[in-house]
Amino acid sequence: MTLRIVNLIVIGALVLAAAYVYRIKFDSTVQAERLAKIRSEVRRERDTIAALRAQWGELDDPARIETLAKRFLQLKPVAPTQFHSLDQLPDRPPQLVPPDSADPIGAIIENSQQPEHAASVAAPVAAAPASDADGIGTELPALKSGRLDR
Repeated sequence: MTLRIVNLIVIGALVLAAAYVYRIKFDSTVQAERLAKIRSEVRRERDTIAALRAQWGELDDPARIETLAKRFLQLKPVAPTQFHSLDQLPDRPPQLVPPDSADPIGAIIENSQQPEHAASVAAPVAAAPASDADGIGTELPALKSGRLDR
């Protein structure tokens, strides 16, 4: 009787081992199929990237861009008279924030609340009209109370 119980336990263990091995084989098959699917997706994405790079190369061709620019932009060549010398440039606007300021916004607010500073800064900027080579005058915006008026 004990021999039968041992045989039944061994047979049960073998059935459980076979089921476990079958489950491992099934899981590995599923993983192999998933890996093959991912590899095909990667291959397809690489092909897509290669096609997009080739298309980008065609779109980025300087000759094509030049042709499109001539057709649609009506640009004129740059003339040497379009450039100003350094002495014709307007003065640099006043610096509202000290370069070593830890809180630049706070410094602007403090400067805007000081009327004597704003008046001394606004006078030179408002009085300096600038003009370009085409004769079109451009006024620099006046500075009032630390802000640029628009």
